[in-house]
Amino acid sequence: MTIDIKAAAQRLAGHALRTPLLNAPLLDAAAGRRIFVKAECLQKTGSFKYRGARSAVSALDPETRARGVIAFSSGNHAQGVALAAREMGAPAVIIMPADAPAMKIRNTEAYGAEVVLYDRANEDRDAIGARLSEERGLTLIKPFDNEQVISGQGTTGLEIAQQAAEAGVTQADVLVCCGGGGLTSGIALALEAEAPGLTARPVEPEGFDDVARSLATGAIQTNNRMSGSICDAIVTPRPGDLTFPILKRLCGPGLAVPDDDALRAMAMAFTHLKIVVEPGGAVALAAALWHHEDSRDVIVVCSGGNVDADVFRGALERFA
Repeated sequence: MTIDIKAAAQRLAGHALRTPLLNAPLLDAAAGRRIFVKAECLQKTGSFKYRGARSAVSALDPETRARGVIAFSSGNHAQGVALAAREMGAPAVIIMPADAPAMKIRNTEAYGAEVVLYDRANEDRDAIGARLSEERGLTLIKPFDNEQVISGQGTTGLEIAQQAAEAGVTQADVLVCCGGGGLTSGIALALEAEAPGLTARPVEPEGFDDVARSLATGAIQTNNRMSGSICDAIVTPRPGDLTFPILKRLCGPGLAVPDDDALRAMAMAFTHLKIVVEPGGAVALAAALWHHEDSRDVIVVCSGGNVDADVFRGALERFA
């Protein structure tokens, strides 16, 4: 495996944003400990996924890139690949579940990609991706099981290491919203090299905690269903073949939170930090607020902010 986070950081320089590490005294008071929030919801396309997408597209040789790329995603990876491909003059085809948030579908198309919708409960997105890739000669960029994607997501960890040091935080859990593990594994690798006192821990929705169960058993576990959580961005079938060995070696135990806690965390993020976070991007903050074991400092990655207006409005009406 060739994962080079620093090389990815060089390719992303001047393109990906260095997102802030935020802290709010009233949020600390609500949690009973200091919470530092890495606001990847402020990244280009509204999520960390742009990092991995730009890393992967920029690593292709020019001839391969010119033929085009294909990806499958519920929306955040879709938008990241669509924008990265447009920036580099490459065609992009994105396979998206038909029940993905409407805003994510619209934005992916607005970035210039061709969107192909599928039924996530009855169709296999991997099979669809493989077929279209072969038919059209496109390069498949998987959302997490791709070395260059993991490298790009790991640049988030490089920034966390630097920003935590600036804040005087040398020992802490880093809670990461986790689907297939690309972001979590990339961050874990970066922290191992740059901030060994910080430990990555994956956070998932209840009922879709395949990574937590896999870490607990030491072997890859799968989810029995692929729909039923409002946290669509991080509902995946299983950890990746590339990501799981990294997670197993470097991560602390996984956590799972109910959907209502994710919605409540969205309201807290808006009230105290003035940021918009989607449900799947808020589970790590929910874990930091209401599912912790001690009062140590904690760093939280709010991984995305692409939420439909009615969902966000509902979270504020219920919990703000």
